[in-house]
Amino acid sequence: MPSVLHALLVTLLGVSAFCQDAPQVNIVPRFRPSEERRVPSIRLDIKMVMIPANVTDRDDRPILNLHKEDFRLFEDSTEQKIESFAIDQTPVSLGIVFDASGSMRNKIDKSFSAVEQFLRTSLPGDEFFLVQFADVPKLLVPLTRDPDEIAGNLGLIRPQGWTAMLDAICLAVNQMRHAKNPRKALLILSDGGDNNSRYSDGEVINLLREADVQLFAIGLFDNAHFLRKAAAETGGAVVAVHNLNDLSGAVDKLSTQVRSQYVLGYYPAQAQNDGKFHRVKVMLSQAVGSLKLRTSWRHGYYAPY
Repeated sequence: MPSVLHALLVTLLGVSAFCQDAPQVNIVPRFRPSEERRVPSIRLDIKMVMIPANVTDRDDRPILNLHKEDFRLFEDSTEQKIESFAIDQTPVSLGIVFDASGSMRNKIDKSFSAVEQFLRTSLPGDEFFLVQFADVPKLLVPLTRDPDEIAGNLGLIRPQGWTAMLDAICLAVNQMRHAKNPRKALLILSDGGDNNSRYSDGEVINLLREADVQLFAIGLFDNAHFLRKAAAETGGAVVAVHNLNDLSGAVDKLSTQVRSQYVLGYYPAQAQNDGKFHRVKVMLSQAVGSLKLRTSWRHGYYAPY
């Protein structure tokens, strides 16, 4: 028996030595020269880009009887084929950003009534929150589906101080991170320009773009340059009110634009996952454009990486 074990051990040692002395062989697949230079194709998961748009007449009355053929859409100067077209009346997450600065004292009661009037047009599934601003912004009511909760807290507002409107918009956009509805918008009611914010115009507009939040506003003053620019960039709208007696009509116009808007969908002809901001332009066809209608739309989107 020991002789058998000895013979087996000698055999195993011989095999091991052979394996160590044998040359190492690496098996490499053989390719034709053309195959070696071939770059594998990368398939991008292209998603449809959705662009909200509003069309109004010269009196800010919404126009809601247009068709897909009445629109033209461009991305980075290249015309795109509109694949999807609808009037969107889905629930919205809406932040009400209310000016509580000292200059609002003589306008406060009618401004309260204007917000309450807007809330009465709410649809099932809508949600709201309330931000007031004077020297600093303050969240009065977090997101709620009860419009009466917003209306009930308006009475707590006491006008005083300066106007930190830009900071208030930033606070509202941050609150929008908790929103449950895909559609997100801010409604701003103010009677003056900003004079007490830390954030700049450009920072706020970039924040609105990145969060995909539309800005709508009722401007109780003539110089609403920033609000108009922010509304144009995000596909929102501004209605200027020069007489408080016209405030109710302005609310009706703006409510219709918030509740019903065109949504144009397309697949970018040259889709790029580059993380960059791509400019979009919406135009009306020549026949419809002769009616001197006004068009506002979201001016672009950030592509994914």
